[in-house]
Amino acid sequence: MSCAAQPDLPVPDTHTLRLKKLIISTLRLDGVRPEDIPDDELLIGSPRFGLDSIDALELVLAIEKEFGVKIGSSEESRKALGSVNTLADYIRSRTDHA
Repeated sequence: MSCAAQPDLPVPDTHTLRLKKLIISTLRLDGVRPEDIPDDELLIGSPRFGLDSIDALELVLAIEKEFGVKIGSSEESRKALGSVNTLADYIRSRTDHA
């Protein structure tokens, strides 16, 4: 009857899960599920996902539309798109204060 979370089951972060779903749909990663993408997986330069500059641009535009967060310069986008974790942190830092 306890509704406490079990300690061995991680609670998915809503930003992380939404991001993974957005990555899959935006980049048309057929056969990839959100749980297949490690939170610390490199997005740009990853041998598994291998985002190129066009993919990065598509993803930035999708993030702006989905989360209302602008990613400015190319240097800023390279930092933000480092991994799912860095992207979630970037979005969180720009939306949690609102």
